[in-house]
Amino acid sequence: MTAAPCARWLDPVCAIAQRAAEAILAVYAQDFEVICKDDNSPVTAADLAAQRVIEEGLRELAPGVPVISEEALAAPWSERRTWRRYWLVDPLDGTREFVKRNGEFSVNIALIEDHRSVLGVVLAPVTGDLYAAAQGCGAWRQNSPTAERVAIRARPATGLLRVTGSRSHTGVRAATLLDRLGEHETFALGSSLKFCVIARGDADIYLRLGATSEWDTAAAQCVLEEAGGAVLDLAGRPFRYNTRDSLINPEFIACGDTSIDWAARLIDPEDIA
Repeated sequence: MTAAPCARWLDPVCAIAQRAAEAILAVYAQDFEVICKDDNSPVTAADLAAQRVIEEGLRELAPGVPVISEEALAAPWSERRTWRRYWLVDPLDGTREFVKRNGEFSVNIALIEDHRSVLGVVLAPVTGDLYAAAQGCGAWRQNSPTAERVAIRARPATGLLRVTGSRSHTGVRAATLLDRLGEHETFALGSSLKFCVIARGDADIYLRLGATSEWDTAAAQCVLEEAGGAVLDLAGRPFRYNTRDSLINPEFIACGDTSIDWAARLIDPEDIA
């Protein structure tokens, strides 16, 4: 596949994510207040500081390209429906993990073109672990700021399956569906880093039931797709963005081995009827 023209923005977006991570860590090192938003999700000064850094950086990098972010008021659907290109950002994905101080949170920046995630950067501020991809360029990981970039690839799902899941969102229904896989091992991880461990070949699938927002998945979806994986709704259709008024995602399966019909293995048609 030919590299998308947006690939030229990948390094600058990685630099913006690094600056956002520095702003987050400045708050992380101190005592901080946690405020509950209207949807009962938490927000901190770190979310807002990262939002400012990212928005300023993207507007300087690509003037005129709109930005949708968790921590900013989204444009109305009447305006968004005309967009062919825009940035989709979660300045601090995993705020609950940030509050717990377990390090499992990330900066997420994606570029959406014609409803597809064509550039994605995911950065874990505490470890410096960086994942990045652009359409047609493959995906790579840099596991510390001084390390070399290493190409990553999802693995074939052979042998004992490894299933990753949410650190803060679990449920009986998901466990019931995953039992249909047969013998497998599970481990929990916060934020969009779950997609990244699949992309680097250290897990096979992530089943997410319940609500997520488009900014929660877009950057990591690009990384996973460029590593050979996919993000699919429960009917097996690839995720697309900005196709309707709501910014809430359908429930989904993130997988590494796309030769397997994961939806058929996990989902009874009555589950989504």
